[in-house]
Amino acid sequence: MRNLTLKQFRTLQAVARHSKIVNAAKELGLTPPAVTIQIKQAEEELGLELFDRSRDGLRLTAAGLAVLEAAGAIENRLRQLREEIDALKGVRAGSLKLGVVSTAKYFAPRMMAAFMQQHPNIKVLLQVGNRAEIVEKLRTHDVDIAIMGRAPQDLPVNSVPFGDHPLVIIAPPHHPLAYERDISKERIARENFLIREPGSGTRSSLEAFLSDIPGRLDSLGIEMGSNETIKQAVMAGLGIAFISAHTIEAEVETRRLVILDVAGLPVRRQWFAVTRADRVMSPAMAAFKAFLLSKGAMYLPFIDKLYPATALGSRE
Repeated sequence: MRNLTLKQFRTLQAVARHSKIVNAAKELGLTPPAVTIQIKQAEEELGLELFDRSRDGLRLTAAGLAVLEAAGAIENRLRQLREEIDALKGVRAGSLKLGVVSTAKYFAPRMMAAFMQQHPNIKVLLQVGNRAEIVEKLRTHDVDIAIMGRAPQDLPVNSVPFGDHPLVIIAPPHHPLAYERDISKERIARENFLIREPGSGTRSSLEAFLSDIPGRLDSLGIEMGSNETIKQAVMAGLGIAFISAHTIEAEVETRRLVILDVAGLPVRRQWFAVTRADRVMSPAMAAFKAFLLSKGAMYLPFIDKLYPATALGSRE
């Protein structure tokens, strides 16, 4: 194990990306036999095969997946070390891989722009995905900081809240309940809901909200894969949706959607900055985390301006 080299780790990463020895060799600037030797030496050192061989290419075994995760952690630690050395030298530079769940993509670019104005020498790479994808990127060290509504429970992470995350129910302006006030949970539960995939934060919150309505969770609604699809479907009159208020600012301001005034809503959650607990914080990570904690809430849409004025006094 101690005799594994950086070259072997990087070779495994290249083969995992391409599934073909020849393509990995081109990326690495090596010959295919040289790549094969690196992989075989690593397998001999570990006493396990790292790839399953087939006519379709090479696929990582369980051991290969474990080594791939370790390789990602090593690459990130080397990058952090470089940034720490630069910081000690007085170089105000670095890079940050920021992962955000799809709901946060509506405000994350504003945060990035403000942060990069303050830190012009820090390069920020934004990656957007659903919750499962961002959690996986945290697992494999493909992101440094993740912005999400719930921290994963199966990873060693540190999470700190930086702003409110309100969840509301939306409908098209012509919906019969659009101008009703203080709609009961029992009444709204009779509507047809458009929902995200299992495991998403908004779906989990909707399930919690409706959990005391007998039988309602047995058939929750029509599942759709993105907030954009859900918004378009609501505007088309296919149903109503329980959604983050931070995704609907433009549509509500232009009256393409309305927020229903439902008793007990909005549900107020939190946005979290999530980092791996088992890695050292780089200067770039520390700077962005400090920015989120001090100024992140400023870049979140202001929910109260989205409600009709007559509804403000009847919520919660």
